[in-house]
Amino acid sequence: MEATRIIAVRHGETAWNVAARIQGQLDVGLNETGRWQARRVGEALAAEAVATVYTSDLGRAHETAQSIGAATGVPVVPDPGLRERCFGLFEGKTFTEIEETWPDHAHDWRKRIPEWQPPEGGESLLQLRDRVTRTVQALASRHRGEQIVVVAHGGVLDALYRVATRQEVNAPRTWELPNGAINRLLWTPEGFTLVGWSDTQHLDHEALDENSRT
Repeated sequence: MEATRIIAVRHGETAWNVAARIQGQLDVGLNETGRWQARRVGEALAAEAVATVYTSDLGRAHETAQSIGAATGVPVVPDPGLRERCFGLFEGKTFTEIEETWPDHAHDWRKRIPEWQPPEGGESLLQLRDRVTRTVQALASRHRGEQIVVVAHGGVLDALYRVATRQEVNAPRTWELPNGAINRLLWTPEGFTLVGWSDTQHLDHEALDENSRT
């Protein structure tokens, strides 16, 4: 049974990441650091054999994916199924604003209640997990024996990690989700397997690449 190798990448940094402002499915672009991270990810993956780069259609992920596509010479294909979790009313707000204005909702969010949905159309953790699993499984099934790149968001990668390690959506998070990190998984029809997580070596030598950030 041929496996599909998956390189999963979180988009580069945005100003809202720095401000701890909820982006959700709002289309927020990369900041200067994020564009630098995107270039470094592309450089790190340039020698990889990649069939296709799949990406969330939100700008911060798509721009990151374009750097990878340019470096690897393969097409970049957007898929809305890779979008970040929808946070409904909370999109555009900071964590502090949510805690001050909607303390009950903030409590349920912090406790990772599986069925809890942000008001005004937000997704529950269970809905997010099901969407991410369904989407990435469909993409991987097209490329058995090959390697693909998936560029997405923190919530999407968190869901993938949990599925690959057989953890529930409400299990405490003990893993990191850095912007621009390289994560590796395998997929077969039997499910996902974790290979490596949160590789940021390509981001460790910022001082050596200062000219590329200007």
